[in-house]
Formats: sequence, C-alpha cells, structure tokens
Amino acid sequence: MTVRTSTFYLLAAVLVAAPLVHAQSKKGAAPANKKLFCWEEKGQRVCSDALPADAVNVAREEISAASGLRTGGVDRAMTDEERAQAAIEAQQQLIDAAAADMRRRTDAAMLLSYRNEDELRRVFNERTAIVDNNVRTARYNAISLRDGLISLLQTAGDRELAGQPVQKEMAASIHQRHAELVRTRRLQQSFEKQRADLDTEIAGILERFRAMKGITPEQAEDAALKSAAPEASTPVRR
Repeated sequence: MTVRTSTFYLLAAVLVAAPLVHAQSKKGAAPANKKLFCWEEKGQRVCSDALPADAVNVAREEISAASGLRTGGVDRAMTDEERAQAAIEAQQQLIDAAAADMRRRTDAAMLLSYRNEDELRRVFNERTAIVDNNVRTARYNAISLRDGLISLLQTAGDRELAGQPVQKEMAASIHQRHAELVRTRRLQQSFEKQRADLDTEIAGILERFRAMKGITPEQAEDAALKSAAPEASTPVRR
C-alpha cells in the first residue's frame, strides 16, 4: 500500500496507527522487523510498506511499522558524473597519502644524502616527467573528444536543417562523447593540480634542504647561476 502525504499527515497517521497496531497485537502482531519506506516523489512525500522498482535509487527513510520511529535511511544512488568525480577524489586521496607517507619515511635521510641542489632536483625528474605526460595526454584526449563531439553535433544539425531525423545511434553517440569529454576534462584538471602541487612540494623540500645545509637564499641563487653559466657560455663549434 502506497500513501502520498505531507509531514503533518504522516505524523497524524502514525499517531492514529499506534492504537491499531496495539489492537492488532492481540490478534497477532506484525513482525517486529516490518517497516515502511518514505521518499520524495514529484514534491510529495510517499510512504509504502513495499518499495517499488522506480524508487530503489531514490533517497528514502525507513520507519518501523510497530513503533512509527525512524530506524534508518538510504541515500540516493550516484549519477555517472558523481561516480566519476568520486573516483577522481579517491585517486587523489591515494596519491596524497602516498606522498605524505614517502615524505615521513625518507625526508630527513634524503635531504642529508645529497651534496647540492642539482643532485636533489634529479630525484624529482622521474615524478615530474610522469605527471607532465599525464597532463599532456589528458589535454590531447580532451581536444580529440571535443573535435569529435563538434563534428557529430554539426552532422546532427545538418540533418535537422534538411528535415531529416537524427538517428538514435547518433544521438546516443553524442551523449556518450559528451560524458567522456566531461570525465576527461576533470582528469585533466586533476593532473594539472597534481603538477602544481608537485612544484610546491619540490620548493618546500629545497627550502628544508637549504636550512639543514645552512645555505642562504643568496648562496642558493649564486649556485643556480653558476650551474647555468657553463651552458650559456659554451662556445658554438663551427
């Protein structure tokens, strides 16, 4: 049985139902685990002792049929975009946790193991190259997906202008390409953030390295200039 009701009427129904439940208990009470499901549908609160198939993915409350008290609830199912965003956030959390763990275990030893900043910078070359490659790949994929989506939309628009129907396969392909483009752009933003965070991490490690080695900012700048000078002053052989 399904009942559409407001919060006020739901409360009234529970209060009225309580004596009936007590009276029925003399004849044979309902099972203690019997419950009602309540959810929102088209702006109205709907309660039922059976959950219809079209409400399985909707947020709902579970209420004890015996006491009228709330016993639990279920959040609505996530959309495809929300699941994609959750996957990105989970990936970022794993990356952050791995970076923090590596820093805790190896930071001090690593800082004391290198004689100068050039040796220390080479440690980050591999990580930087991986993140840079992820950024480039995501940007390329986003551009490719966008171009393909524009082509499909133009084709669909030409068919409509010509009075021809847009085929279901083409419409489905447009929706799929758009969803892929949205996911790829989110990945691109995530990789770009990782790259910026890596720059910040490297700068912080270099700062701690200088502090532990007793290197002043002026000395670090002079060392960087001397390191770059040979490349700039190398004569060109003819």
